[in-house]
This record gives sequence, C-alpha cells and structure tokens, in this order.
Amino acid sequence: MIKKTLCFSNPIYLSLRNAQLVLHLPEVESNKTLPEVMKKEAERTIPIEDIGVVILDNRRITITSGAMEALLENNCAVITCNQKSMPIGLLLPLSGNTIQNERFRTQLDASLPLRKQLWQQTIKQKILNQEYVLRTNTDKETNCMRIWANDVRSGDPDNLEARAAAYYWKNLFENYPNFARDREGEAPNNLLNYGYAILRAVIARALVGSGLLPTLGIHHHNRYNAYCLADDIMEPYRPYVDQLVLDIIHNSTEISEITREIKIQLLSIPTLDVIMNSKRSPLMIAAQQTTASLAKCFAGESKHICYPVMQK
Repeated sequence: MIKKTLCFSNPIYLSLRNAQLVLHLPEVESNKTLPEVMKKEAERTIPIEDIGVVILDNRRITITSGAMEALLENNCAVITCNQKSMPIGLLLPLSGNTIQNERFRTQLDASLPLRKQLWQQTIKQKILNQEYVLRTNTDKETNCMRIWANDVRSGDPDNLEARAAAYYWKNLFENYPNFARDREGEAPNNLLNYGYAILRAVIARALVGSGLLPTLGIHHHNRYNAYCLADDIMEPYRPYVDQLVLDIIHNSTEISEITREIKIQLLSIPTLDVIMNSKRSPLMIAAQQTTASLAKCFAGESKHICYPVMQK
C-alpha cells in the first residue's frame, strides 16, 4: 500500500486517538461564534498506519508526543521546515526492522571493494537516468553521457559523476541559460531543493525499514551528515525530481516562490511512477525494493542493487 504524504502549512494541533492522527484547527476551536457541531465537524482523523511522510511547515504547529511516538513506531518520516518553508530537519525511528542488529553488522562489515562496486552501479544508473531526462527534454547531444555511464569503474575513480553532472546541469534548463546547481542559488534551485528533501526522506525511511543505518554511506562520508547512505542511494532517483521540476516550469509562469500549487506537485514525488525490474511501481515502493536489495548485497546474498530505470 502506498503511504500518504501529509504537509501542514497552516497552524494546526496534531494529537493521537485510537491509532488515528487527529487534526484540530485552533482558529476553529477558539472561535466562540461557531456552534459546537461545526467545531466537531472541523476535526479530521487519519489512520497512523496510512502515513509515510509528514511535513511540518508552520511555526504554530503543535504535535503531541503521543502522536509523534505513533508516527515513528509506524516508520514514518517527519520533516520540519524553516521560516522560508524549506525542509531543514528529518526525524526517523531508531528501529524499523525485526533483524536490525544483524543488518547493522553486515552493513558495518561491508568490505571496501563491495562498497566501491555498489557505488559504481549507483553512479552508472544515475548518469543513465540523467541522460534520459536531458535527451527527452532538450535537443542536446547525450551520447557522451551514455559513454560516461558505461565507463564508470569501481568506486568511480575518474569522477565521471561530476563530469556528467556538469554537462547535465549546463544544458538541462534551456529557459535559464545561466543556471548553476547551487543550494543557495536562484530558481529553479528552490524547487530542486524542496523535491530532493522529500526524496531524501523517502529513501531514509526505506533504509530504516530495511534495517540499515542511514548514516553509514557507501560513498558519502561527511562527518556532519547523519544521512550519508540516504544521499548515496537517492542519486539514481534524483532525475525523477528533475523531470518533475521541468514539468512544473513548463506549466508555471513564476517559480521564484514555492506556491501552494507547486508544493502540491512536489508532494507527489513518493507516488511518481518508476520502472523497477521492468515493472511500474510508485517511487516509494521502488525505494523499499532498492534498500531491500542493498541489504542483500551487504549480507552477501546478491551483488546487484536494484535501481529504477527511466524509459518510455
């Protein structure tokens, strides 16, 4: 079952009752002119087990510890946003799998050659997916990207990922000839940042569900990054966000601010259709398949990590 992604952008009070997330609007409850019947009807409940990602995007949101506990127990990712409505925090459960200790040990014991091979597979699929997005949205030559993908060696010692990225970002947004990919850069960087934050939460949630440590990466190893493995595994998924941002740009006249309409489109990332093992599935389900295959690689049961393939 596809889990729901909930985004709260207005003041709200979130609590727990009978395994349901209860939504209360403080403006309605405090309005003395409204009859009690209307106040009760303004209350809404959502089964906790149906929720996969929660985004808290308002400083006046209150959530009880009971509601937070229930969300985390059901392997829900909780994202907090700053005053600019950009995601800045991610909360995940400490335990998400019945054999977590065993999975942790196999992950910690993974050899350097194995991690390099997994990174090779990751970067190859990322470049191929980027090539698809560039080829189907522009008239730019992309044979070079296919060559770079095929030339990626174990561990990517030639840093073909960076070479492909430089070419990709230089040519992707034709309406923004001076575009440079930068977290603090001008639009459409804001859309990409928001989309990647949602994607990161989905991948991190899947990793925890597979009993893996999202902190211990196969390539990323920034000492200040608590989600290195999530950043590794999300790489081949990034082009799906890029494609969605391109679609938003084509249908919007103004993207300097993330409007409610744009946010709704970006919140669809967990339900985007992807092709995994020649079958279509929602991105959130595909992420679970990817992390499950990664756990098998760490356990020595497989040598191949499953990633989605972008194609018509």
